[in-house]
Amino acid sequence: MPILRDIAAIAKGMSITFREMFQPTIVENYPDGPGPLKGAKFQERYRGVHVLQRDENGLEKCVACFLCAAACPSNCIYIEAAENTAEHRISGAERYAKVYNIDYNRCIFCGYCVEACPTDAITHGHGFEIAAFNASNLVLRKEQMLAPAPAHLGANAVFNQAEVGGGAPAGVLPGS
Repeated sequence: MPILRDIAAIAKGMSITFREMFQPTIVENYPDGPGPLKGAKFQERYRGVHVLQRDENGLEKCVACFLCAAACPSNCIYIEAAENTAEHRISGAERYAKVYNIDYNRCIFCGYCVEACPTDAITHGHGFEIAAFNASNLVLRKEQMLAPAPAHLGANAVFNQAEVGGGAPAGVLPGS
């Protein structure tokens, strides 16, 4: 009787394969699709290129604590810290990251850096087109990863909905 059970299992598998052969193929229209994602679709939890976030005043959230670099298993994060001054304020804390580089030749997109950050300064964005012919182009600097505006102002649509709904200001506060 085990032979009949094996034949039944093979027939069931082949019936699924045969049924799928006649279904229409569903294809994403990438790279010719509409919108900024060019037709590509991905989940909200997708771990893409990192984004350095800004606080509600437009200052950088990174305080150069080096916890993200320490948590990184592939050792791809390089940080140099500098002191904030009253006339040259970059972040809301005493220090800021003068240099913040991530080497995407080594990054494994594990998310440990995001989990280790006490100020939520680094997050995974939804960028997915990072292929390059030259390996030196895969080392992203702080200026390339820095969000243009605070997340609740639309720099990252995933954060925008919850933060504005929770009472975040709708614009950059005066004096920043």
